[in-house]
Amino acid sequence: MSTPQLVVHRDKELMAEAAAARLITRIVDAQAARGSASIVLTGGRNGNGLLAALGSAPARDAVDWSRLDLWWGDERYLPEGDPERNVTQARAALLDRVPLDPARVHAMPASDGPYGSDVDAAAAAYAEELAAAAGPGDHGGVPTFDVLMLGVGPDTHVASLFPELPAVRETERTVVGVHGAPKPPPVRISLTLPAIRAAHEVWLLAAGEDKAKAAAIALSGAGEVQAPAAGAYGRSRTLWLLDAAAASELPRSLYPPASA
Repeated sequence: MSTPQLVVHRDKELMAEAAAARLITRIVDAQAARGSASIVLTGGRNGNGLLAALGSAPARDAVDWSRLDLWWGDERYLPEGDPERNVTQARAALLDRVPLDPARVHAMPASDGPYGSDVDAAAAAYAEELAAAAGPGDHGGVPTFDVLMLGVGPDTHVASLFPELPAVRETERTVVGVHGAPKPPPVRISLTLPAIRAAHEVWLLAAGEDKAKAAAIALSGAGEVQAPAAGAYGRSRTLWLLDAAAASELPRSLYPPASA
C-alpha cells in the first residue's frame, strides 16, 4: 500500500493538461524500459477531459501508440456505440485520433454482445481476458498496469464500486457485474479493489466543488466499504490529482500549494 500523494491545480483545465503531460511521460518511460505500456482508463468528465488534453498535448507523438494496451476500470452495460458507454466517449475524446493497435484496445463487453443481458458472464469474460494478459511476474490475475486512473464520484465511488454495495466488498474476483448502482444506468461492469491495487500507480482524479467532500472523506482515514476511494491505491504510488475546488475541504497541511 502506497501513501497518497496530492497535486492540486488551479482549475480543472490545468489539471487535465498537467495530468496528460504526466501520463505521456509515464507511458514513454514504460515503453523505453519494457517495450510496451499498459494503462487503465476512466470515464466521466475528468477522465474524458484528460483524454482530450492528451490528444492536443504537444508531446502526444512521443508515445508509440501501437505498443500501448488500454483497459477500462468500469463500463456501463449498454449496447455497443451507446453514447453513455465509457469506450464510446473515449473514442470521441482521443482514441479515434491516434494510431492504436485495435487488438490492444480492451473494451469491456456491451449488452448487445455475446453475453446478452448476463452482465455477470460478461464480467467473467473480461476477467479471463485480463488473466490471459497477465505475465508470470504479475499479481492477482491481472497485468501490472503502469497507471490505473479513476474518477472520484461525489459519493466517493470509484470505477463502479459504490459505498456499501456488494462489489466494493469483493476480495477474490478481479471483475464483477454490478446490479442496482445508485447512479444510472444501474447495471455495470467494474474492476474490483484487488484488481485496482495490482497497478503500479493509481491516479484518482477529482475536480469541482461537488467532489470536495468526497476527497476529504476518502483522505481522512475512512473505510473502503463506506468510501471506496479510500481503498484505491497502487503498489508503488497513489496520486490524487485535484483542482482547487475539489481540494477546498482538505486541511492545508495535507497538500502542497497549487503547482501552477
